Amino acid sequence: MKTITSILLFFLLSLQGNIFAQTSNDAKALLDKAYTTFETSEGIRLSFKATLVDQEGEAYLPQSGEALIKGDKFKLEMESMDIWFDGKTQWVLMKEVNEVNISTPTATEIASISPLALLGIYKNGFTLKTPASKTINGRSTHLIDMVPVSQNKDFKSITAAIDKESAHIIQVILAMADGTKNKIDISGYNTNHQFSDSTFRFDKNDHPDVEIVDLR
Repeated sequence: MKTITSILLFFLLSLQGNIFAQTSNDAKALLDKAYTTFETSEGIRLSFKATLVDQEGEAYLPQSGEALIKGDKFKLEMESMDIWFDGKTQWVLMKEVNEVNISTPTATEIASISPLALLGIYKNGFTLKTPASKTINGRSTHLIDMVPVSQNKDFKSITAAIDKESAHIIQVILAMADGTKNKIDISGYNTNHQFSDSTFRFDKNDHPDVEIVDLR
């Protein structure tokens, strides 16, 4: 469950206020470039692996999946659950119990659900440290630490690794308040997709035996 939480934190993490953040100009420029690449794409497909790292540095509970993204719409496909969001309605299919929960997020929650909004989290309320060069997963990256200006009860910092060649984010590490870390490695990043809007809606015809729980 903590691994699932790490994935949702990455894709669903809410923005933390409107406090102006002190920034490293170099870090902001790198994040601006990654954000623009994401923002201007008509459709993105990426693969990811989320791993929980405990206080002793031991990694366990890896969870792999794919994300399909089109602006504020997205679909997450994982081993234990699938999530659809069409810009208004969210469906969460829990495979083990064969149940889908349907909800309609509030306007504030919608803003936080969008991966585009999450990628722009650095714009408000974070101090950006000067980028460091580091090889991550065999690729040369700019490593940027982002620390919340105000105390956050869930996490202490976010570290993003940006590929120097492609300007894509290839790894995100969330340092949690309890001392654990949620590491998300991103691969197969492709910005050349054109998804139909139906991709981001749950179709009960594809899941005839699933129990539907409507929370709207």
